[in-house]
Amino acid sequence: MKTLLCPCEDLTLEEVEDAIRDGYTTMEDVKRFTGLATGSCQGRLCLVPCLVVLQRLTGKGVEDLGLITFRPPLDPVPLALLGAGGGPGLGDDEGR
Repeated sequence: MKTLLCPCEDLTLEEVEDAIRDGYTTMEDVKRFTGLATGSCQGRLCLVPCLVVLQRLTGKGVEDLGLITFRPPLDPVPLALLGAGGGPGLGDDEGR
């Protein structure tokens, strides 16, 4: 039976455990190797379960495992612009 650890990225518990056994032993390592926490929930569903798995397999404490690096958008986009649909650079055919 398949146990999903990161449903947004369709990562199974077995895939994450294999990555940890292959030497990816911090949260950032696991994220970069597997794509964990890069889906639509941005880790809200999978970070804590992954930390539990990392602790179990490495014997490290949470403070040693770290968290993932959160990166805001380079240039914030006003929600009104996204909701308007179209406009410069959004859905128009200019510049293509």
